[in-house]
Amino acid sequence: MKNTLRQIFHSPKFVGGFVIFVAILLLMIIYPLINPGDPLEMIGVNTFAKPGTYVSLYDATKAKYEPMRLTDADDKRLDAYLSAEDRVAMIEWFDLASVDISNLDMEDTDALLELWNDNYDPAFKVKGMTKAKVNYFRRLNNSIQELQSADIIVLADTNEETGELEETGQVNKTDYVNVNSVVNVKFLPLGTDNFGRDVLKELVSAIGTSIMIGLLAGCVATLIGLTLGLLSGYVGGIVDDIIMFVTNVFTVIPSFVLLILITYSISQEQRGAAVVATVIGLTSWTWTTRSVRSQVISLRNRDHVNLSKLSGHSLPRIILTDILPYIASYVVMAFILQVSSGILAEAQISMLGLGPKMTEVPTLGLMMNWAMLYSAHTNGSWWAYFPVILTIALISFSLNLMNTGLDQVFNPTLRD
Repeated sequence: MKNTLRQIFHSPKFVGGFVIFVAILLLMIIYPLINPGDPLEMIGVNTFAKPGTYVSLYDATKAKYEPMRLTDADDKRLDAYLSAEDRVAMIEWFDLASVDISNLDMEDTDALLELWNDNYDPAFKVKGMTKAKVNYFRRLNNSIQELQSADIIVLADTNEETGELEETGQVNKTDYVNVNSVVNVKFLPLGTDNFGRDVLKELVSAIGTSIMIGLLAGCVATLIGLTLGLLSGYVGGIVDDIIMFVTNVFTVIPSFVLLILITYSISQEQRGAAVVATVIGLTSWTWTTRSVRSQVISLRNRDHVNLSKLSGHSLPRIILTDILPYIASYVVMAFILQVSSGILAEAQISMLGLGPKMTEVPTLGLMMNWAMLYSAHTNGSWWAYFPVILTIALISFSLNLMNTGLDQVFNPTLRD
């Protein structure tokens, strides 16, 4: 046993896959301790908040200000507030006014504003220009002048007696607040999803659920496939014919289509994670059965098996003590592949809306389904789906890498 484990952990492929998988498991265990709470809690009001640190604006106005005169603060402020649409509109006005912009770089904020301030005339109107367009350029100019000249933001509150706004304070553009002095600060490494939920917290919870589904589906599929394969391969005869007939029938029917039909027939309220995992396992045992059967057929006439027969040992004892140990490594490899395929199958049916019910626990497939339904891939909200895709790929890659490493250890033809 020690020698076998030594050989396994000397396989670079197995070790690589094992390290990746353990790292994912550690993230799944440790992160909830650092950031506890319900992964389905809706903390955001607007959908798809970008990754970053969010500071309560209300609390920031109550915090102590520190004056700082940063030389590039105004330039950064103008670069950030002057949107791409505003820049395009300014170029459009220059074209209409026949202003030479041949050497102008639209991304050069200083040059763009200087040219605008030198040439813009509110009274200018090209023949055929609509009033709405004229007003649009005027509003744009007012916005630009406000950005350039505004130094103070006035804070006001409603007087309870008069109902009028009264000034309560001022914020200068040179005032800065230490983030640590703001009471409510929220760090969202992966932003929020379409429901305003913390994507990283949701992702970590989904990893655990999907791995659990894969393990349960792998156990069901491997147990069925192993049992039928052992009986079919060792007993033979009519038992072999019946088992292989059923196996061939299920092989002809695409397992994914069968999976869709079964899950569709189960109401969403009854489709928990365990139910989905069981259904996946019940539709993916056929190749394990055929593979185990072929292995058993090659073993059933070995000397030690014939000796057990002559000794009068029972069928279960011969299978469990004289055959199963010799294919145990193959069964472990089959189980790893079944776990991987179970995780992928859950992701596939969940993207079709046939996964576990959405109100209980998140899964990797459900997160992809939510991102797809709310068009995260078209509105630029990459954080809602790309980490999920990367996680599914890493889990599948690590399991298949471990399986390849085991195959190299236990299969003599693949050894160096």
